[in-house]
Amino acid sequence: MANTYYDRVIRKLVIGFGNLFDDITLVRYNPDNTEAERFIVPIAYAAKELYVQRLQGDPNLDKKVQMSLPRMSFEMKGLSYDSSRKQTSSIRNFNAVTNASVLAQYVPVPYNFDFDLNIYVRNIEDGTQMIEKILPFFTPDYTIKLNLIPEMGIIKEVPIILNTVNFDVTYEGNRESDPRMIVWTLNFTVKGFIFGASSSASSGLIKTSITNIYNDISPTDKVIFNMANTGVGIYQAGEKVYQGYNPSVATATGTVVYYTQNSELILTNINGNFVSNQPIIGTITNSNYNFLSYQIAPYRLDNIVVTPNPTSANSNSLYGYITTVTEANSSPIITYSNSTVFFSTTEDLLSESGIIDLLN
Repeated sequence: MANTYYDRVIRKLVIGFGNLFDDITLVRYNPDNTEAERFIVPIAYAAKELYVQRLQGDPNLDKKVQMSLPRMSFEMKGLSYDSSRKQTSSIRNFNAVTNASVLAQYVPVPYNFDFDLNIYVRNIEDGTQMIEKILPFFTPDYTIKLNLIPEMGIIKEVPIILNTVNFDVTYEGNRESDPRMIVWTLNFTVKGFIFGASSSASSGLIKTSITNIYNDISPTDKVIFNMANTGVGIYQAGEKVYQGYNPSVATATGTVVYYTQNSELILTNINGNFVSNQPIIGTITNSNYNFLSYQIAPYRLDNIVVTPNPTSANSNSLYGYITTVTEANSSPIITYSNSTVFFSTTEDLLSESGIIDLLN
């Protein structure tokens, strides 16, 4: 809790909300419907009750009119955790500062921010005109885009939902001396986020994803035998080998692919099970060695390479990808690009390109 980071996210949400209503123009008309005047309605961040007192008061004793209307004010009333938008807490966003430096930040915590927008007018006509300039944009939500964490490249689309619309006609004091004031109150919910601190990541950016697909064990697979250093002869490529009394009654057979003396014997087209306590005998060279262990080198069916496009994109960029699929011992048979998408993790990249589905 000793971290001193401050991303000003709440401040940006407040400013983003207020900027939605800072350019509303009110037009007043003559009795013949010709335009009499027009002006931009001022807006300020203030509590409703205090703003009413300021409009009605005269702290400098130089007030020449009873009340300057219309006006608008807005205020953040509170915030609450939104569990419906929660992401897995272990997911992190990354951004490359330089080729050797990467910033990491865990996904934000979703919070709903409650705002009230108050509209103060002198007559009904001014109020309904302003309401008609606001309500059509909220159906019931309107989305704004905010650059919340510039150093991480995090730009969020933030929905603003209109919840309720109410108005109140205020008469106070002497009816002959005090004016009537109509106050419209619009309540909104801003679906925002709270971010934690960013830190240097220990790993670099993923620029290329390579996936190899192998078949199950089959006669075309290669098996590497680690041979004992005691024996006779040198196996030849293409030579048939076996274990047993003779080739016709052999318990296991195979074909030599490659042999390194006193080291490795690579076989393919294997039938039966080779055992380590019996020698592997060559039908041409009559070579004769036992083996100590073996490992399977499965036959590769496909090679899939996924590369971001452009290659300079980082994990929080909008970018596409190029996928190249190559069958074994052949040139690329499939190359395609997708439309621009957003990836935040390696698994997103693999899943979007169809590799995870292909492997499952």
